[in-house]
Amino acid sequence: MTTVCLRGDPDSDTPLERELLSRETAREALATYDLSRPFHDTVAAETVSLGAAVALCNDLDWYLTRFVDETLLREPSVAPDEWLSRALATAIRNERIDPEATGGYLRVYGLRGDRLLEPMYLARADDGDRPSYDLHDVDDTVVVRVTESEFTGSR
Repeated sequence: MTTVCLRGDPDSDTPLERELLSRETAREALATYDLSRPFHDTVAAETVSLGAAVALCNDLDWYLTRFVDETLLREPSVAPDEWLSRALATAIRNERIDPEATGGYLRVYGLRGDRLLEPMYLARADDGDRPSYDLHDVDDTVVVRVTESEFTGSR
């Protein structure tokens, strides 16, 4: 099972779930999924595969562009305890990046309660160690694997 987690725009006054479910096309696309809220102002759905997760994101793209600050995907066969950015998940699904070659470039969020705090971009060391998140005192962290271009800001 692959989880798709949509994180709302923090500048919006309307909760993400209400924003999405008030739109007929988005509501229909999400109707077959049991929705959950792993973090504050998120909506998550379990899909059968990475391909199905990327397809759901593609179906919701118009809404993601307007109402979603970030799309995260968790694919246990790639990284059971880490999320993937949408760009990385798409590249893996399209076989442009080998899943084994991921994990070097990270966006790490602090987690306080159920709120994701400002991220740090970190590179994993050659020995596999990850530098610590140090922007805020946090309860935990949420690690998101990203593509090299997302990490460097290049296209």
